[in-house]
Amino acid sequence: MNCKYFGECGACIVYEGGYEHQLSLKVDLNKDRFKPYYDGGISVFRSPQSHYRSRSEFKIRHKDDELYYAMNHVNKSGIVFVDECPQVSEPIAALMPKLLNAIKKYDIGFKLFGADFLSSTTGEIVVSLLYHRKLDDSWREIAKKIASELGIYIIGRSRGRKLVVGQDYVTEHLDVDVMEFRFNYVENSFTQPNSKVNEQMVSWALKNLPKSESDLLELYCGAGNFTIPFSLKFRKVLATEISKSSINAAKANMSLNGVQNIEFVRMSVEEFVQALDGVREFNRMRDVDIDSYNIKTIFVDPPRSGMDEATCEFASRYDTILYISCNPETLARDLESLCKTHSVAEMALFDQFPYTHHAEMGVRLVKKGSL
Repeated sequence: MNCKYFGECGACIVYEGGYEHQLSLKVDLNKDRFKPYYDGGISVFRSPQSHYRSRSEFKIRHKDDELYYAMNHVNKSGIVFVDECPQVSEPIAALMPKLLNAIKKYDIGFKLFGADFLSSTTGEIVVSLLYHRKLDDSWREIAKKIASELGIYIIGRSRGRKLVVGQDYVTEHLDVDVMEFRFNYVENSFTQPNSKVNEQMVSWALKNLPKSESDLLELYCGAGNFTIPFSLKFRKVLATEISKSSINAAKANMSLNGVQNIEFVRMSVEEFVQALDGVREFNRMRDVDIDSYNIKTIFVDPPRSGMDEATCEFASRYDTILYISCNPETLARDLESLCKTHSVAEMALFDQFPYTHHAEMGVRLVKKGSL
């Protein structure tokens, strides 16, 4: 990827030597980081070298009666005006200048300070316009014209208010091992930012979970990105997530894919462990027959903070642990605990965030003595 803002824009900080060099740095760093736990080969899954981000956020700045997209400077000393971004998906890249022109044309840029983009691989786009002023019906009517002209959906956000023009989600199609899965990605909620790498992550995870007549437990399930494909491998899946909006999206995505063997429960990990061990009763679990599950495998995809010691101890109850991590540092910390009872059988690096120091990691652990 070539970008005229390399060295200025803070979105990319590892760019010298190109894509191959930045990837090799990540691979070498993580091979060394995980040596205490794994001495086998790490499978490496590459990103497209440009136009890989399906969601992106830009500041909007005003100067001399003009509007500009802006990003933080790489040294955090201010901002950089940008008129293009080769990181973002091709539909977003094509839309960016058209959207600014339409905002200027219809004069709805007053106190506009941000634009967030969410796209699908089929070209659907939701744009959230962020304002420091109250939005009214006249704004909505203008937004309808712009949405119609550009073939997009628009959301206006201001002071806790959300005005939706069209819809607030895009429908993504993931192609995984000749199977297609569909997901409604809702604006302002977590989605995987790199669709092509996400497909590779789901594929790797499926290959590391052989088909079983037993059941799967998933913690931090989000909107079902992994859960729904996993349902093909297990008799039943029990999945937990603390976010109400994510659980609602997960249930909608289950219906979208015609899946019926998943039970989604809105609970924190701590609450779920208490319910499972009979420490507390929860109304949210009243329709779940825990005793009917034969769980031998657990899948976790925690936030950047990783898992706490209690959650690691809980995960260690199960024969197989599959762990997807967006933060290798906290993964290494958690492996120190998990490897007391389990051994690392497989490890993968997914280049979800090119031209940065960040990488997504995948680990399959099996109970010691079972290899």
